[in-house]
Amino acid sequence: MCGIVCYKGSLDAKNVIIEGLERLEYRGYDSAGVSLIDNGKMETIKRSGKLSNLKDTLKDYKINSNIGIGHIRWATHGAPTDINSHPHLSNDGNISIVHNGIIENFKELKDELIEEGYHFVSSTDTEVIAVLISKYYNGDLLEAVQKARKDLKGSYALGVLAQSEPDRLICLREESPLILGITDNGVILGSDIPSLLKYTNNVIYLENGDLVDCKNGYTIYDSNDNVVDREIKEIKWSLEDASKEGYDHFMIKEIFEQPKAISDCLRNKVIDKKIDLGDASFSKEEIEKINRIYIVACGTANYAGNIGKYCFEKFTQIPVTNEIASEFRYADPIIDENTLLILVSQSGETADTLAALREGKKHGATTVVVTNVVGSSIDREADKSIYCLAGPEIAVASTKAYTTQVMSLYILALDFAIKTNKISQEKLDDILNEIIKLPQKIQEILDNTDIIKKYAKEIKDYESVFYIGRGLDYYSVIEGALKLKEVSYIHAESFAAGELKHGTIALIEKDTPVIAVATQEKIIDKTISNVEEVISRGAKVFAICGKSCEKLEESSYIYYRLPDTIDSLYPILTVIPEQLLAYYTSLEKGLDVDKPRNLAKSVTVE
Repeated sequence: MCGIVCYKGSLDAKNVIIEGLERLEYRGYDSAGVSLIDNGKMETIKRSGKLSNLKDTLKDYKINSNIGIGHIRWATHGAPTDINSHPHLSNDGNISIVHNGIIENFKELKDELIEEGYHFVSSTDTEVIAVLISKYYNGDLLEAVQKARKDLKGSYALGVLAQSEPDRLICLREESPLILGITDNGVILGSDIPSLLKYTNNVIYLENGDLVDCKNGYTIYDSNDNVVDREIKEIKWSLEDASKEGYDHFMIKEIFEQPKAISDCLRNKVIDKKIDLGDASFSKEEIEKINRIYIVACGTANYAGNIGKYCFEKFTQIPVTNEIASEFRYADPIIDENTLLILVSQSGETADTLAALREGKKHGATTVVVTNVVGSSIDREADKSIYCLAGPEIAVASTKAYTTQVMSLYILALDFAIKTNKISQEKLDDILNEIIKLPQKIQEILDNTDIIKKYAKEIKDYESVFYIGRGLDYYSVIEGALKLKEVSYIHAESFAAGELKHGTIALIEKDTPVIAVATQEKIIDKTISNVEEVISRGAKVFAICGKSCEKLEESSYIYYRLPDTIDSLYPILTVIPEQLLAYYTSLEKGLDVDKPRNLAKSVTVE
């Protein structure tokens, strides 16, 4: 949510910042703005709505600037208006700031500043920071920011300019992501890698409390205001990796990248048909100490956790609870030194998941994170990290991150099982042989989309669509329903198929669209019976099936046969047609597939 790009160097700051903000649009936003200093004068331009509104406005300004700050905002305090947009200024107009995060004590600070004679024009928590820095400003911006941050409570990444110091940029990170890029002609700071990639592959992942003073080169201060060195890392992603590469949308590109994503995910985890998690490995002794596992995540990652729960309990026989991260801390979870806490987050910056990690560590739990972003906050704070290696995921609706999260949880569960003799080597070999074939089988699905496109056309005008499944298939349809909701805005609800007769079948009437997933051999007859219940009440069923099922092929409105695999691996395959159905339905409705309304890619506030 929100995105910052700040620049100081020899290039046109306006162009650098706008291009960087465009790379962050996937995060979700409702307004945009910049502050640029030209010949000692600061210009601040901001507009509600799309970034294109800001770009159109900037055409009327002749600004020649080599230093500036920019922002796209997703509203948390105050409506998405021009006034509430960032950057925000101090009362005298000397200080300008952009901010991601939430200042928890802004009301108290605001009241104190009003009593001291300061005034405010916006409804945001951010304006308080600009006024507070101004209060402490006495000709030295670094000193003012260092004093102001001692008064702030909450999460924030800041970019700060002072008109009176036109060659100085200061940025600060506290619980909100910020990355420093080192270029040949200056420095660029951004909320995420894509905003920097056009200009550099050399970055520093700033740590909590880091303050960067960009005046003569850059100097980094830690939370105690001591000068520190931070390691420069080379990013392997190219700018092309974060572009559409000829696809109409990022979402469809990322759906079609899943064979490669799964292969890449496995490459460093399964070597010569043996599991090797490197630094993320647990010893047999460590595993045997664990008597309880929590998987904690939000949204799609939480649904990946459903599959993870199944895998761990099936293969390791350790009790597992899959928890929503936003509820975890407030449910008084039972945690001790024998608890394993698995955190799942695509961005590694999800605020609720990060808070859950810290809660677990406070009570002595061992923490392992499954994330797609190396060097993210959750990655740095967890005891062990397993990387999805899916590459940048730009579309708000997660696809390849989900399947690689599920794959990573599978591998971790199997590693636990073989080390504790819960499965035989022969059984593990059989499973790994099937896992290695998954990329090819996903490609088979991607090569067979005509039936899915047909059903998308049929359901695009419906107000409600229902998903049903049993066992692992039920976990799959939960994610499938979420995808349709996210990008098509159709009300989609998932049901455990065996529960239909306990009330929800009352919703079924003539022509009601129902997506039924049926892959689990030991309960396939039960699932078929449930599907026939909704068909008999007039439902138009799109059946997604595993091994050949003549009954469903005959009775369903549309029948989609998946490639064969073992039952426990079907969730990796069943979700692919569900993702495609969501995408093509959104396309048929003419919606903005990559940027669904009201949603953000990386939720970095509670």
